Amino acid sequence: MECIERILSVASKIYDLVEKVKANKKQCYRVGVRVKALEDVVKSIRTLKQGQTSADVQNKLQELEATLDSATVVIMKFTKSTWVKRVFSSGSHQDEFHSLNERLNDAFQELSLKLAVEQKEMLFKVFDQTSREKEDEADRKEDNTELERLLREHHKEMFEKLEAMQIEVESIGVNVEKIVENLNKPSITEEAIRMIKPDELTYTDVPKEPFMKTETSVMYKGTYRHFPVAIKRYTETLNTSPSTVKRIFDREVETMNRFESPNILRMFGICVEEDPNPQFLLIMEYCEMGNLRQVLDNKKLTLSWTTKARMCRDAARGLYRLHHTEDKSKVHGSINSSKFLVSEGYVVKLGGFELAKTETSLKKTTKANAHGSLAYSSPQMLLDINYKYSKECEIYSFGIVMWEVATRSKPYKDLSNKDFLEKVGKQKYREPLPDDCPKPLRDLIRACLAHDRFERPSAGELVDKLQTALEKIEE
Repeated sequence: MECIERILSVASKIYDLVEKVKANKKQCYRVGVRVKALEDVVKSIRTLKQGQTSADVQNKLQELEATLDSATVVIMKFTKSTWVKRVFSSGSHQDEFHSLNERLNDAFQELSLKLAVEQKEMLFKVFDQTSREKEDEADRKEDNTELERLLREHHKEMFEKLEAMQIEVESIGVNVEKIVENLNKPSITEEAIRMIKPDELTYTDVPKEPFMKTETSVMYKGTYRHFPVAIKRYTETLNTSPSTVKRIFDREVETMNRFESPNILRMFGICVEEDPNPQFLLIMEYCEMGNLRQVLDNKKLTLSWTTKARMCRDAARGLYRLHHTEDKSKVHGSINSSKFLVSEGYVVKLGGFELAKTETSLKKTTKANAHGSLAYSSPQMLLDINYKYSKECEIYSFGIVMWEVATRSKPYKDLSNKDFLEKVGKQKYREPLPDDCPKPLRDLIRACLAHDRFERPSAGELVDKLQTALEKIEE
């Protein structure tokens, strides 16, 4: 298979790059070790006779090729003299390593379990989850210490030798101390999801004023263990006992732990105030910029194509983590631009599905608002009311979200439901993209919106290809 030779060629390129990196050396080296383990798996596949590999294995090899292309791009940036500027302009390199290692691990698990690989036991040690997490954390800390030293040296050198660069440094808009602080502060995903005591919460606004209200709840700003949080209090609750809620919550926490990702909205837990009457609070990460639709509607914000591509990449990472769980049929079920939240620095996080069973046990159901939901429905769902919702349907919905990011418009807003079903469902009409939309991003949006569901990429492919597209757009 041609893709095997391409994979081995890219792997060789990665080994060469790892030897040349100037920063994040430990994490780059660890990626090289894991690529070497995958190379051994691929070489074992190459020894099989024609016809002995399934179409599924061939598809996974094609996805691995895209993952390795993405790895090349991530490592290459740290071989260049401009790596310091890249750290200044974007603090996302830690998330890039996290996402990349997830993709490499998932590729190994899927390929090795489908094949009889002689080195199986040795290779599994490379990707053992417990040791892998310890290695990654040790690498991250060591790289951060070295990165802190390099940043401080660079900072000192700039002011000693090139005071004239002060204007450029200020225009970058990033304080070195803040970068170092971000490198060393605990990750939000390291916080356990648990029952929270009322005295562990602090409300930001005094007197307490909600920043959002719905039919069944109000939302307050607050802090929990130094993290900014949104505190959701239910106003229209069911007569559910606190013990029942806690039992449901304890069961659901095990599921939520599989969704650890910087691009999935963090749920910290629930809080029950039992005096005099039970009050139920849901504690979640606070995203100061609101949901993605609100950001796109805010005309005061200027969004470059680099920022738009980065937002799409972040959103795809969240969707990938959801799709790639032990439950292979896991889907979100209602992807749209309002289900993604945006935090400082335009970091996008997937929300709208966390602790769903716990929430259902608390709130009264309300009549769903279906306005605009048709726009996110795949052609298969439009033409067959009995069509089973799938990940491919969800990728189509995600394609609509990416179109929204590219255009900052609302999809098909000028079409009536009747015209929409005719033009989009039957005539395969798609709304145009801006003329200046970069080709790599344009191609991915069109692929997600393909009429044939088999032509749509998986969430994993999207993550890899959006990362590569982002690097091309930045250049």
